[in-house]
Amino acid sequence: MRRSMKLAAVVLSGSLGMASLAACGAKSNDNSSSSGSAAASGGAGGLKVGMAYDIGGRGDQSFNDSAARGLDKAKADLGVQVTEAEAKQGEAEADKETRLKNLVDGGYKTIVAVGFVYQQAVNKVAKDNPDVKFAIIDSNDKDQPSNVTSLLFAEQEGSYLAGVAAANKSKAHHIGFIGGVQSELIKKFEAGYKAGAKSVDPNIVIETTYLTTPPDFTGFASPDKGKEAAQGQLDKGADVIYSAAGSSGNGAIEAVANAKKLAIGVDSDQASQPALAKYKDAILTSMVKNVDNAVYSYIQSVKQGQSPTGIKLFDLKADGVSLATTGGKIDDIQDKLKAAADAIKSGATTIPTAPAQ
Repeated sequence: MRRSMKLAAVVLSGSLGMASLAACGAKSNDNSSSSGSAAASGGAGGLKVGMAYDIGGRGDQSFNDSAARGLDKAKADLGVQVTEAEAKQGEAEADKETRLKNLVDGGYKTIVAVGFVYQQAVNKVAKDNPDVKFAIIDSNDKDQPSNVTSLLFAEQEGSYLAGVAAANKSKAHHIGFIGGVQSELIKKFEAGYKAGAKSVDPNIVIETTYLTTPPDFTGFASPDKGKEAAQGQLDKGADVIYSAAGSSGNGAIEAVANAKKLAIGVDSDQASQPALAKYKDAILTSMVKNVDNAVYSYIQSVKQGQSPTGIKLFDLKADGVSLATTGGKIDDIQDKLKAAADAIKSGATTIPTAPAQ
């Protein structure tokens, strides 16, 4: 039976209120295909919500799909009309701005940008359209306009627990981490994972590979690169590999499964994703970022007539991150994971947000 160990919950404060948090999923393109029961004009009291995906878009089995589940739930439960647009490999900053402007011109007064790569574009378009509400996931700029809300997560906390699981399950005392793009965000995953693993086994060997560095963001959507990186770590002796790399992680999971070792997924419960079904027996767990919860909660607050702004943090106390238990592979270490989570929530354990040098 599919289960998920919720390791989080900081009650949403301020304008997001006490919105309930939930899930669901489908594919779109940059032509902003729209759907929903409300009229195209947004009539009958309907709220029009536009979502701009990061590279990989809906169907990446990871980060974008988690955001899509939140949008789907808002459409089903709240009756909002939605449209979706997707980033392209190697696009210019101007393309992101155009995508957001097209959503505004289409009458979408609530827009969710998926990923920190949108920060510059969101700042510009939001400043030019103060009557439009924007949310951006995984980024916060102190100079962002007042009509922008940052939806942030404590990735280092969930990754710490993934590290605890990896160290407990590694037979070789040798594990790996693959980051899609060497950015401050992904370094939070790396830092937490390494700290968690070393809390169990101070002498554990940890391989680290980044696929690309900014301004090249293709590391989030290159399964071949993920597969190659994982194979390199396997060849060095790693037997548990955690990938924080968007759809590139799918390639890493494939390589690990072929080697009959263990993979740790990210953002979504990857052992339950249909596209990864043939590799599910190799997936130890996934560090789930509940982006769907944040997206749904934000849209619900707008639907209720609120004007969210500022920073909304989803951490271990707020159901912002969780470890998936699909497949039962971490059932036998639940006591250790709970102890680690309790120590974080109580403040007894502080997780670094940058890897130790």
